[in-house]
Amino acid sequence: MARGWESKDVEAQVADAEPIKAPADKNEKSAEQRHREQTVKDLQLSRVRITNDLTNATNPNHKKSLEAALDHLNKKIAEFS
Repeated sequence: MARGWESKDVEAQVADAEPIKAPADKNEKSAEQRHREQTVKDLQLSRVRITNDLTNATNPNHKKSLEAALDHLNKKIAEFS
């Protein structure tokens, strides 16, 4: 029995609606790698903020505190990189 136009059209619509499955990427990152990368990005953003605060700081005690925080962030970034 031949199928009608409507059933072929429905079949095509269903096929189009199904997500296309890409072949598994051999370079796919593990959850730990993604977590490490996100942590480094967060630390780098904090470093930018502290550097900006340091350029605007006028109080010597505040500058000292920001410099200590910057040193700490640099060490953490080096650990994760």
